[in-house]
Amino acid sequence: MKVKTLLFLIIFQTSYIMSSDNFGIAVHGGAGVMKNLSEEQKQKIENKISDTLIKAYTILEKGGSSIDAVEFAVAELEDSPLFNAGKGSVYNSNGVQEMDASIMSGKDRMAGAVASIQRIKNPIKLARKVAESTEHVMLVGEGAEIFAKNIGETIVDQDYFYSEKNLKRLKKAKAKKNAGIQSATQDKIGTVGAVALDINGNISAATSTGGMTNKMPGRVGDSPIIGSGTWAQNGVCGVSSTGHGEYFIKYQVAREVCARIEYLDKNISTSSKEILNELKNIDAEGGLIAIDSEANIAMPFNTDGMIRGSITSKSILNVAIY
Repeated sequence: MKVKTLLFLIIFQTSYIMSSDNFGIAVHGGAGVMKNLSEEQKQKIENKISDTLIKAYTILEKGGSSIDAVEFAVAELEDSPLFNAGKGSVYNSNGVQEMDASIMSGKDRMAGAVASIQRIKNPIKLARKVAESTEHVMLVGEGAEIFAKNIGETIVDQDYFYSEKNLKRLKKAKAKKNAGIQSATQDKIGTVGAVALDINGNISAATSTGGMTNKMPGRVGDSPIIGSGTWAQNGVCGVSSTGHGEYFIKYQVAREVCARIEYLDKNISTSSKEILNELKNIDAEGGLIAIDSEANIAMPFNTDGMIRGSITSKSILNVAIY
């Protein structure tokens, strides 16, 4: 009788661990000054975020993994010229794109990142390959692109990233810099990210960016830094951040959100808002998206707006900019 009871408990516990009623995904498309967006631009952005969320949620709904869902969502946004990642990446001071991305699984803390790459169609896909196919966490520049070529990752000509709009932003940024005016917040519009919880309780996060307009060649922000731009930890939370990268690195923003939940017993909303309020006090602007182990979502920002959206098993599709 005791053996049967023990067997039942093992089966019950295994079933409970392997399946959950709570799952979901959130994405962001960057935080910054967005007062000048036209109604047409806002509609295009909202439509893209909605479409991406619905498709990524379907992956989770069918029992897919959170790592697959966040990679899919970020790659979809990288393929759109609406955001500062992948195809829509902004220009550095030399007039070329240098892209960064990272991805992390909370199941085993598997993590991969790439930085300062110029010809990779989907940096987030390469970041995952770094995590799964090498013994390293981050590859940069030429080394990352050689690795991409060796494994057959999609490499494109730099014409693929050409953008008249982003060239105008570069000229404007150069003119402002020459006049002694700094506009780091505006330059950060468009960084993309995703966080997800799957039915097996696994949390994943991913972030991708083209960085800052007119940045120095070789500059790397928070997006590819595990703990700053991206963090995932089963049983606690997953975070993808967007903002003034130098400050987000110094304050380890993504990890900090989860640490406050883990060690201070704060909920995801309080933890997320607190760190952004602290950053605001030192004039560091940005935002983040986070999901916890119960599929609760937080999407705070301390800027004029943040492109964001979410859908979970217990909440309807929600997309907003302001």
